[in-house]
Amino acid sequence: MEFLYGGLPFWGFALACSVTLFSGFVKGAVGFAMPLIMISAFSSFMPPDLALAALILSVLSTNVHQSLRFGIRPAWESAVKYWRLIVTTCAGIVISAPFVVYLPQQLLFALLGVPVMGFALMQLSGWKPVIQQRHRNPAEYALGLIGGLYGGISGIWGPPVIVYLLALNTEKSEMVRVLGVIFMIGAVVLTLAHLGSGVLNATTLPFSAVLVIPAALGMWLGFRQQDRLDAERFRWWTLVVLMVIALNLVRRAVFG
Repeated sequence: MEFLYGGLPFWGFALACSVTLFSGFVKGAVGFAMPLIMISAFSSFMPPDLALAALILSVLSTNVHQSLRFGIRPAWESAVKYWRLIVTTCAGIVISAPFVVYLPQQLLFALLGVPVMGFALMQLSGWKPVIQQRHRNPAEYALGLIGGLYGGISGIWGPPVIVYLLALNTEKSEMVRVLGVIFMIGAVVLTLAHLGSGVLNATTLPFSAVLVIPAALGMWLGFRQQDRLDAERFRWWTLVVLMVIALNLVRRAVFG
């Protein structure tokens, strides 16, 4: 069984499974935050390259499941409806990725974390912005591009997309589906990139594959919770998770 542990002792393997189960639950319940939870926790007890490898297959498999939960047709319809958001996010990633070595990560975390935290705080206090229909297309282009530009440099492109979907008051199952499609595209690219880079190798690949099991179980439990949440509670929990992510970004901006 040693080869399944990724070189970790049993307690480290058990802790990795527990973190993955929890992150899968959060993703199932609100549709995002899984890789941020996993990389933040894993980095505290395993090497950075192993931490990255460990989450890759779980993130890929859960995003495929999330986007296709209600079938291929609804996923395709959501992708077509939000094609501007998806295309501009991907374009932003491609544009900004080459600049990753030139821009300080801490500045980027601050520029993303502070406004997202402000948005979440205002929403939690009762303020609800509304994007009118005539402004929807420009907003979709702008926030998709902003998310992609941040994503290419920092690896985090979810918050601006989530802000846009919340401002549209998007129905929860469609919101989760759209996030799944966008994140799935990124997860496929991430997996292929690290099969080539060597991060996923004979040692780390079995470990990453085993963690798909607690990820799937956690996501199943999260889906059950999501199905029980009404629209307002779903929105509230989405904002709480978004707030936690923003606080973590600010922490990384301040402390590195």
